[in-house]
Amino acid sequence: MIAVIGDIHGCFHTLKNLLVQIREKYPVLEIYSVGDLVDRGNFSYEVIEFVKSEGIKFTPGNHDYMMYYFIKYPTHEIGRPWTHNGYEPTLLSYNNHFDKLNEHLDFIISKQLYYDLEDCFISHAGISRAMKSLLPDDYQKDLSKMNKTIQANINSEAGILWTRDALLNIGKLQVVGHTIKREVTFTEKSNVVYIDTGAFLGNKLSAVIVEKNKVVDTIFERTDQNDINK
Repeated sequence: MIAVIGDIHGCFHTLKNLLVQIREKYPVLEIYSVGDLVDRGNFSYEVIEFVKSEGIKFTPGNHDYMMYYFIKYPTHEIGRPWTHNGYEPTLLSYNNHFDKLNEHLDFIISKQLYYDLEDCFISHAGISRAMKSLLPDDYQKDLSKMNKTIQANINSEAGILWTRDALLNIGKLQVVGHTIKREVTFTEKSNVVYIDTGAFLGNKLSAVIVEKNKVVDTIFERTDQNDINK
């Protein structure tokens, strides 16, 4: 059994409050996030520091990668869209912490793009149905066989950081963010649960408790208004 938190987007106070709820109810669970730690909300620096200090595992999202590549490799195709995607509050959050920026960027890029766990498959945007023709026929027997295709399509619109397509049923529950839903939403055909519930928009930050490819509980925290960039 594990907990998985949706897209955080700089909503530090909301994240702290949600984590209290999770740990009060499930004190020994390992905790993951589907990424997008940064951008949109006011406290990207604080979110990364908190994720590090609390040992929350995460799969980087497209916003985390955009930030990394824009700062490290400004002409890289992944980084170029960052200035059109809510980057301003992220930079403001580092105003007094630029000495930590490289450390945080290295922290982001060191993380794996997915977790293939006994309880579920976690990634930021998921495995698109468009990827099926690129995968080996027997990929469901060993999901690590998807890795080469995932890496080769890192910046594809159908890739694991970006896709908003219908997702592929990979024979295991996919837990994803990226595509905002008002409520945690399960799609049976794809066997996927969407857990980005628009924290930065003022809705809520959600987490699912997953055991053996089933969502057994949902926990949420309404967005703290201090987190919202106005």
